[in-house]
Amino acid sequence: MSFEEIFKIAINAILSNKVRAFLTMLGIMIGVLSVILLVALVSGLKTSITSQLEGLGSNAVFVIPGRIGGARSPGGIQANRLILQDARNLQNKLAAEAEVSPAVQKTIKTQYLNKSDKNTAIFGTEANFPLTLQAVKMTEGRFFNNSEAQSGKRVMVIGQTVFKNLFQNGDSPIGKSIQVGNLRYKVIGILASRGSIFGQDQDNVVIAPLPAVQRQFGITNLNTIYINAKSPDLVDDVKKKTTASLLKRLSEDDFTVQDQGQTLSTINQITGILSLGLGGIAAISLIVGGIGIMNIMLVSVTERTREIGLRKALGAKPRDIRNQFLVEALTLSGLGGIIGIILGILIALLINNIIQTTITWWSIAASFGFSVIVGVIFGVAPAIRASKLDPIQALRYE
Repeated sequence: MSFEEIFKIAINAILSNKVRAFLTMLGIMIGVLSVILLVALVSGLKTSITSQLEGLGSNAVFVIPGRIGGARSPGGIQANRLILQDARNLQNKLAAEAEVSPAVQKTIKTQYLNKSDKNTAIFGTEANFPLTLQAVKMTEGRFFNNSEAQSGKRVMVIGQTVFKNLFQNGDSPIGKSIQVGNLRYKVIGILASRGSIFGQDQDNVVIAPLPAVQRQFGITNLNTIYINAKSPDLVDDVKKKTTASLLKRLSEDDFTVQDQGQTLSTINQITGILSLGLGGIAAISLIVGGIGIMNIMLVSVTERTREIGLRKALGAKPRDIRNQFLVEALTLSGLGGIIGIILGILIALLINNIIQTTITWWSIAASFGFSVIVGVIFGVAPAIRASKLDPIQALRYE
């Protein structure tokens, strides 16, 4: 028999039991859909984070407390030992090569008149912060100056989320005072939108002079030291000098110095593992779908025993019977895979209106290829069983 004839017989068999065929394909559809959707979500997260980090500038270097992958304290928590003097030493050492800006951070409640937000992040930093972090740009007003920063004056710039939450009807916040914790700060500028990273809103933030924030909240240790080399060629030298300077007071496990390239590499590793892990978990449903195909095909063999006997009596060879049921199983898994791909892409595009998703060709190819393989593997046993039926016994089957 030709493949065309076998394929037509398989299609007719599927169409004669439409509901059963749909339910059989459902497991494959859900599996393929899940793989595409989960990988699209992780890839979208990677794209979003990469875009945010690239916006910081190619010369950016960060010092953060604790060692990534290093030793930890007995409680399993890396202690923060970075202090303002560490930043001052770096400012002196790197004066000709980079801008250095220390920063502390805390989550607080902000309020203006009857509007409030309990989850605003307040950054305490210095006047050169926009020079160390290129993503910090103003849409209205100005950043605080050296005089205001050094004296710890209670002035601040606010993010877009704070602006929208506290000031409605387009009212300008410039010159108005916001309640931050138990003190009031005067708004002197509005930051440009920065989006979100790892689900954290980068616009729900206020930035104020470092001494004012440290004094109000009793913060002594730094959360980050931001460094921006004056040219890309100086980044490696800046990192070496930063490490050497900090090691005079701290141990290797007390801090991590990373540039943008290292940060992106770490993000790529994390999202790569997430893609494979989540895709693998979703692929389990493809195996479950394959088991469903095998069960239905075995039932189909039993139901069509007399038909198989008749076909053999009329001259059909065992390989014709085997190929017929194998093609039927492949058709079920292939159709399920195609429908799953279409649904996965559509749902990913819909979700993209809420959070960024990126549909990858390899997730489509891998999920469809796996669905076809599942169809072959779980279709072989029923096909072989059908091909081995004795035609005389099959014709007598009731």
